[in-house]
Amino acid sequence: MGKLVYGAGFNDKTKPANVDGKNVKEYDLWQSMLERCFSEKFQTRYPTYKGCNVSDNFINYSYFHDWCQEQIGFGNIDDKGRSWCLDKDLLFIDNKTYSETTCVFVPQEINTFFVDRVNDRGEHPLGVYFDKSNGKFKARCNVNGKQQYLGLFNTAQEAFAVYKPFKEALCKQLALKWESEIDSRLFNAMMNWSVSGSSNIRGDL
Repeated sequence: MGKLVYGAGFNDKTKPANVDGKNVKEYDLWQSMLERCFSEKFQTRYPTYKGCNVSDNFINYSYFHDWCQEQIGFGNIDDKGRSWCLDKDLLFIDNKTYSETTCVFVPQEINTFFVDRVNDRGEHPLGVYFDKSNGKFKARCNVNGKQQYLGLFNTAQEAFAVYKPFKEALCKQLALKWESEIDSRLFNAMMNWSVSGSSNIRGDL
């Protein structure tokens, strides 16, 4: 057996890892996945990946390579020239395992929709911020890269009660926008997605 990639991944050399000295997309994705799960340095920088792991099949590069070829969205580029992302926790919220049943390729617009800036939010529910200037709670939501103000409220719970249906409606709109291009599993997951308040939006890309 040759040297393992990040101490875990095995490349049996039956599938191409690079062409003309440049890594193929499948290999870059595989390396990145292994780094997130097995690199202490990476996990120190992005602690939300601590505890993540890879399925027995995905540990083998040749299996991962062939799996990619069969997936909707693999190799796709959006209208801004950005590659679609390999995602592990949109089909199954809070999932920590990269596997053939849990992963799906998603456009960057969908991927970033589910990113929550935890440090900016503090101790309050998603979409809720305490406004020190007037002692009330502000509800706001990111819409197409811009923060949309949803109102001021006396309690965090009241603010969240406004944010929650607004965010969920945006998710459905986004799913419908991409319905013809994304995996049906992803479409169904987005149409049924709900905001829990803290755990089902990710802290890192």
